[in-house]
Amino acid sequence: MRLLITLFILAFAQLFLNIASASPQTPVNASLHKAEKKSAREDERRKRRPVKTSAKKSRPSTAQKLKLKKQQKLDTAALSHPASDKKKSAKNTRKRYGHQRPLSTAKTAGAGLLEADDPTTIKMSKSHRLRYQKARETAMTKLMGQLGKPYQWGGTSPHTGFDCSGLVWYAYKDLVKFRIPRTANEMYHLRDAAEVKRESLEKGDLVFFRINGRGTADHVGVYLGNGKFIQSPRTGKDIQISALSEDYWQRHYIGARRMMTPKTIR
Repeated sequence: MRLLITLFILAFAQLFLNIASASPQTPVNASLHKAEKKSAREDERRKRRPVKTSAKKSRPSTAQKLKLKKQQKLDTAALSHPASDKKKSAKNTRKRYGHQRPLSTAKTAGAGLLEADDPTTIKMSKSHRLRYQKARETAMTKLMGQLGKPYQWGGTSPHTGFDCSGLVWYAYKDLVKFRIPRTANEMYHLRDAAEVKRESLEKGDLVFFRINGRGTADHVGVYLGNGKFIQSPRTGKDIQISALSEDYWQRHYIGARRMMTPKTIR
């Protein structure tokens, strides 16, 4: 009987110990489960936040909408007045570059070229300016080297002599880009050479005369500055320097052209 009671007590104690050891684990497992749920919810919230913020950023603000409307109005205004803008730009271009305006006659063409090629109104690099000055000096040297040589009709060589246009052709033929015509009248109507007013003459400009009164330029010389020009006058005369102020040359003078400019030199 005592043995049975002892076994019963031992079994009861063992059962009590098992219950006691199992009871604290239950709240721990529950708390862990709750913590896992809470962390999972926080992860889901974090995942959703960037989506919401990106959606807000993609929407244009009120200031951006106003700016966009203002830009659209400016674009519409620019499209509604394209002709006036073109006229203004063309007008400004004509003021700066005379050779770009439409030319209807040889006279206006010459004036436009002069305005564009005048070395005082266009920008040149130092090397280009030096080359231009050297070309003008070369032409003057060639001309002055022919003083005293006889007039020769159709002549273009220092060995035989020159006529008036032959002297000009010889002086400039290797210095300019364009082809120089052979007669004085063709030179007078040459579109590649800018027309020059008498009060604007510079060294190297061609001066033209109408001697025989046939409606054409039949004589040409080269201006040397200070009212003087070099010419090969006529049969029986030598190449010489004359003054534009003389009555004879004033009566027959009809115009001038600039053969050599910074844009036409080689």
